[in-house]
Amino acid sequence: MNRELKRVSIVAFLMFLTLLVSSTIIQYVRADALNADARNSRTLYESYSIERGPILVGGEPIAYSEPSADDYKFQRIYSNGPLYAPVTGYLPVNGEATGLERSVNEYLSGQSSSQFFDSINRLISGQDPMGASVEVAIDPVAQQAAWDALGDYTGAVIVTEPATGRILAMVTKPTYDPNALAVHDSAAVTATYEGLLADPADPLFNRATGGDMNPPGSVFKLVTVAAALESGKYTPESQLPNPTSFTLPGTDSVVRNTEGGDCGGGETVSIATALRLSCNIPFAELGIELGDAAIREQAEKFGFNNEFLIPTATEASVYPRALDEAQTALTAFGQYEVRATPMQMAMVSAAIANGGIVMNPNLVDQITAPDFTPLQEFEAEEFGRAISEETANTMVQMMVNGVENGAASNARIDGVSVAGKTGTAENGESDPYTLWFTGFAPADNPQYAITVLVEDGGGLGQDGYGNLIAAPIAKQVLEAVLNK
Repeated sequence: MNRELKRVSIVAFLMFLTLLVSSTIIQYVRADALNADARNSRTLYESYSIERGPILVGGEPIAYSEPSADDYKFQRIYSNGPLYAPVTGYLPVNGEATGLERSVNEYLSGQSSSQFFDSINRLISGQDPMGASVEVAIDPVAQQAAWDALGDYTGAVIVTEPATGRILAMVTKPTYDPNALAVHDSAAVTATYEGLLADPADPLFNRATGGDMNPPGSVFKLVTVAAALESGKYTPESQLPNPTSFTLPGTDSVVRNTEGGDCGGGETVSIATALRLSCNIPFAELGIELGDAAIREQAEKFGFNNEFLIPTATEASVYPRALDEAQTALTAFGQYEVRATPMQMAMVSAAIANGGIVMNPNLVDQITAPDFTPLQEFEAEEFGRAISEETANTMVQMMVNGVENGAASNARIDGVSVAGKTGTAENGESDPYTLWFTGFAPADNPQYAITVLVEDGGGLGQDGYGNLIAAPIAKQVLEAVLNK
């Protein structure tokens, strides 16, 4: 009898211990993660019972909550919603939040562990509960300039601060109004969402950080040049054969330069001239000489094949593996299966501007409690060194040459030295091109790095090209931020 009692006691003790451990893990160890999980409907509904904190740009709210007369108590409002949709995202009553509304939900809703004592103090003092405010890095001048410059094109513009990685502008078009997805009518929200989802223009995509990613085309030549210079085997004046056409090894496929003919005349051409004029054949040859492993290693040093939290999730840009010589040749000028986001290409340009150091991109500056106590301050963080300072300085001059008297000439700004590279990427035999510009200014003291993406050939099919459409957009944005 005593033996049986002992066994029952041991089992009961173990069950109690298991319950204690699991409760402790849920309530303390995993509390923040569970509160932040967008699938946690309890947290979502609780967030409507308090005044959700605002999302601020330059101290002004771009997302805030107002009292409502229904059961939800507060209505989320997005001022200038379409302009800031890729930043704020939206908070629906019957689904998962997106953007910053999702990634910093625990702070906005007042549910983070760091806000526990503040919540208790407000309860004791009789104050209404309130979430924290989130100040983003976005520069309203840069954001509006990017919106205006992109116009009716399908694409994206992203502007960053090279020395810190702060995202100063993030615009994507077509876009949507998050206010329509935040109303307290589940049927209306569902209808709006399904309509946006069915739209072939994909307005829910944040093309700046993901979506159906595009081949980067010639802007990727910056990565190939970096790989060549970093190998120690090449200089900007290293010569490559300069034929008018190049048959890819083991295939019948022929690579030609964009303008046809050779690259600037002569039997050979320098890497510097090939980059300035954006010739494909020399880069195909250079890619084969370097090999796919060297190009991939360099691409990954810039951030390719990595996902970043800004703190919203972004998609990894892709440089593929296990390539033969023909495929490697195509990747050297940003074709085959290379895919990139504007954010990733901005990281490449910003690293060159920043002496070769890649900074982690960041959208949020500070999170502050209702009593103005800082809860979290974001500091600049290095992703790593992509290239040496010497290589970076060399590439700055090569990019300046491309704007001053090369294939990126439409980015020139009077009185300002601009470094840049254009791209015109192929998507299929008869499909419209994807148009790019990436660069920074002022080149001698870089303050702004910018990448422009325009899909569908800018409406011109295969007659559109990067210098015609993407470079002038970058110029307009840079002029606005440099003259503010």
